[in-house]
Amino acid sequence: MEGFGPRIIFEVAGIPVSETVVVTWIIMAVFAIVSIVITRNFEKIPKGAQNVVEMLVDTINKFTVQTMGEDRINFAPYMGTVILFLAVGNLAGLVGLRPPTADLNTTFALSMITFFLIHYNSIKASGVGRKLKGYFEPLPFLFPINVLGDVATPISLAFRLFGNIVGGLVIMSLLYGALASFSGMIGLKAIPILQAGIPIVFHAYFDVFSGVLQSFIFVMLSMVYISNAME
Repeated sequence: MEGFGPRIIFEVAGIPVSETVVVTWIIMAVFAIVSIVITRNFEKIPKGAQNVVEMLVDTINKFTVQTMGEDRINFAPYMGTVILFLAVGNLAGLVGLRPPTADLNTTFALSMITFFLIHYNSIKASGVGRKLKGYFEPLPFLFPINVLGDVATPISLAFRLFGNIVGGLVIMSLLYGALASFSGMIGLKAIPILQAGIPIVFHAYFDVFSGVLQSFIFVMLSMVYISNAME
């Protein structure tokens, strides 16, 4: 693909496999390997890496309880998985990989899972009848607006995350291009000193701060939407 879209790396039986898919596979493999290595020797008295893992799990559980309520702690494994995937995915740019969240397919797929959980748990909590009745409240003629409000939820979730990540990616690409041009103008084209130092500050913001922040916002909104739907 041209421009800032994900590149097609290779094909499998005529099916194109994009850079997004490959990076996602890498993240999945890293998670799987780290999980196996860290959890295979768990002890009753934690030490070392086990302390970090237990602290992380405890933090996610407490965050879920505080946001959704103690009776909905069963959502913690899903929310924890999503926030870890998004955080690591958004940080992929630090090692020269294209973040999977810079592809609208990834963010929209995650938002559709949230969309399904919202309506599944809403129907489970109140029944189909009450769910349908809610579209006609407080006045029947508001039905189209209520439907559009539901449809807008996954779209806003997907585009918020995608826009922030791809915006940072575009800015960093333009910055590297500008620094390369400036290096050539002052005779440093063969030694890219400027590209090695100046972008660090911008990476710290777009990849670390903004990346982790957007992961938190996506999961927080998912929790709020699901919790409200179950009321």
